[in-house]
Amino acid sequence: MSALPLPAAPTLAAGRRMIDDGFLDDPYPAYAALREAGPIHWSDEFFDGAWLLTRHEDVEAILRDPRFSARRTGGWVMNSGEGARGELKGFQQLFGRAMLFMDEPDHSRLRRLMHAGFRPDALRALRPYVEALVDEMLESVDARRGFDFMRQIARPLPARVIAKLMGIAGDGDDRFIDWSDDLAAFIGAPRPTLEQARRAQVSLLGMSRYFERCIASGAAGDGLVGSLARAARDGTIADDAELLAQCAMLLFAGHETTRNLLGNGLYHLLAQPGLRDALQREPDRLTGAVRELLRFDSPVQYTGRRVATDLVLHGQPLRRGELVLGIIGAANRDPRRYADPDRLDIGRRAFAPLSFGSGPHVCIGAALTMMEAEIVFGTLMRRWPELVLSAPRPRWNRNPVYRGLQTLNVHVPGGIGTV
Repeated sequence: MSALPLPAAPTLAAGRRMIDDGFLDDPYPAYAALREAGPIHWSDEFFDGAWLLTRHEDVEAILRDPRFSARRTGGWVMNSGEGARGELKGFQQLFGRAMLFMDEPDHSRLRRLMHAGFRPDALRALRPYVEALVDEMLESVDARRGFDFMRQIARPLPARVIAKLMGIAGDGDDRFIDWSDDLAAFIGAPRPTLEQARRAQVSLLGMSRYFERCIASGAAGDGLVGSLARAARDGTIADDAELLAQCAMLLFAGHETTRNLLGNGLYHLLAQPGLRDALQREPDRLTGAVRELLRFDSPVQYTGRRVATDLVLHGQPLRRGELVLGIIGAANRDPRRYADPDRLDIGRRAFAPLSFGSGPHVCIGAALTMMEAEIVFGTLMRRWPELVLSAPRPRWNRNPVYRGLQTLNVHVPGGIGTV
């Protein structure tokens, strides 16, 4: 197969890899160069090679087209290094059974079971808990001295919220975060190492044992985990592995994306004070602002599909089994879809971004994530309208998939302003 070379992006010297420190700090110039150079590109930088799509129309299309399969974990896990096939069998057996990696009809069967936990009435019932939790967490920090928003708010909050929704004890918060970090490092690696896969396996199996104990003891109660356990007993969920895979990956997904939306969003609101001031004057624009923050700096930068049947895309033959990456971060800034896409405009009246996906696999927890962000940002602006960044430059994580901040130090002027 003839492969198209990656063009030289403005921030990259010819012959260098696309993913370097500059890219991880700001991937958008490289995305723009790829997007304008052509509709499809081959890169051997991702896994064993992948086709990259950067234009909105194409990324949305592969997320909706059944010729592109969500079943993509086998080679991903088993090619992590020498000995992986034997050592990581338990990881693959669970990882590959998650709804995220299922096609029809299994995907719809599992999604229907989970939908009850994310209905509008369920989220309305959860909202007072989230509001009280945000107040409690903000009460615990000294804003005049300064605090790390990522460590003290953005990381623990989503873990406690998803635990509440799932009906499990909140005393596992620190473990939830550590487990999620290991899975995120594996999923986010362009070429996962065997060590990254081992750590992800330990964490996924740790999650599974945690849920096994919750279910066996009856501790899951009436939450979503209890509902899934009942579905396993009546045969709607196929077996224990399928049950535990849904519980574990829901815990992971409910934490990772929300954490990074909170951090990325607050950073941009504070880095451009006019945006925050506009929201303080017109708080009813907050929902649209959160949607625009998602578009501008998506917490999920790309997602993958396997070609399910030979086809031709933009004149390029794609073979069954090849990996295609839809670059969400690039699609969300496609000028063919959004006017002036590199400008953060909280008044933008435009299409919803692809940050939560599209089609059958659109994020089931999107409304919950939006609710958490709106509550956090709204509460912060009311409580500390003069909140500012303590350092001019953010510290971004080094994960090209789950874009987020390592730290975000903030303070209210008049104090020390450090942590």
